[in-house]
Amino acid sequence: MRPTVSIAIFLSLVLAASCGGTDGPASPVETMKTYTKAVKQKDTTTMKLLLSSDTIKMLEQEAKSQGVVLDEIVKRETLFPESQKVFEFRNEKIEGERATVEVKNSFGQWETWPFVMEDSQWKIDKKGYADRLMEDIQQQNDAAIDDVIRRNQFPSPDTPATPQVP
Repeated sequence: MRPTVSIAIFLSLVLAASCGGTDGPASPVETMKTYTKAVKQKDTTTMKLLLSSDTIKMLEQEAKSQGVVLDEIVKRETLFPESQKVFEFRNEKIEGERATVEVKNSFGQWETWPFVMEDSQWKIDKKGYADRLMEDIQQQNDAAIDDVIRRNQFPSPDTPATPQVP
């Protein structure tokens, strides 16, 4: 019974958003607002409907590796802590089939969340967010290694060693 109610609520929200005078899908900000409501209501069915297919695949792999069901991971790994009560959004940017929205986190910092257009709906791309974090970490690590190399000026194997004077 609960999944049927969740689907009905989701469809009602989509219908309400589409009746707001726009001909297209709910915007990324509207999608994020629907997601926050679903998280507060612990409505995993709606939460999953708002996540990209790549995100669902990523979460399925995580659920399998932890030996739990997908819904458990979806409930546990939301975009914000359960205690967060106020949500602020800004700087929605749509570029073709991709979009971003800045969301204020519980620490008061703005995070950029990616969205992808799938099945004529904006979906939250947590996989894209995770990929971007990994890229950022890799760039920071590369920069740190480059800095160590620059500071130590390791000689190349072809360079003769300079004798040490005591």
